[in-house]
Amino acid sequence: MVPLVRRFFKVVLFIGLFLLSVRYVHTYPLPMTESQLDFWFSVSERFGIRDPEDLYVPVMVIIELIVTIFADIIIIRLWRHYWAKRA
Repeated sequence: MVPLVRRFFKVVLFIGLFLLSVRYVHTYPLPMTESQLDFWFSVSERFGIRDPEDLYVPVMVIIELIVTIFADIIIIRLWRHYWAKRA
């Protein structure tokens, strides 16, 4: 029972961190400046993608997942360190 509860809390922590990441992690201000839009248009043309948002959205989701994974690892390690120090 205890491992199931721990796994549940890890999943909830990860989902919560991901939602915070989606809310607060941005590579560019919105609305984007003209130079930033030019960059995304040129990159999307290189990859053969018509709409730059079709490239921007997956890139942002990957960045947000990476930030979430790092935050999750750090929080779990700090929590283990806290309990090891306390015991």
